Amino acid sequence: METVTSRGHGLISITSVRTTEFIDITDRIEALVDSSGISLGIVNVQALHTTTAIVINEHEPLLLTDFETTLNNTAPIDAVYSHDDPDRRCVNLTPNERTNGHSHCRALLLGASACVNVVDGRLMLGRWQRLFFVELDGPRERAVSTMVLGIERGRR
Repeated sequence: METVTSRGHGLISITSVRTTEFIDITDRIEALVDSSGISLGIVNVQALHTTTAIVINEHEPLLLTDFETTLNNTAPIDAVYSHDDPDRRCVNLTPNERTNGHSHCRALLLGASACVNVVDGRLMLGRWQRLFFVELDGPRERAVSTMVLGIERGRR
């Protein structure tokens, strides 16, 4: 569900169902851009969690599997992470803390936001490009912040 909280700003709620998941949010971002009234500008899409990411890539099922395999090989879930050691860690602890050092390391590699040009009120993406919210520590309820900035329709 998309919620526009103020002119140009919106929040998107996302429910992931897998530990690692690439969720295509392109259509939802397009809808927010359309409702903003901006015809020429940019939209910034920002994940609000340290174990998620925003990426632009192709939505092809085998490629998405390859992405997950690459993340698993780069930061395996079963590796030893200092973040997961309750005897060593002394900050930012919460009750029922997840062992998610791998998720934080994966997020470091991907990035928390993407900025896309808006032209004629539409996202300027290449032929195969799509925007993905990447869940790295699911399943969970998540949120994405969007900001659309630019020139409103009819004001050029």
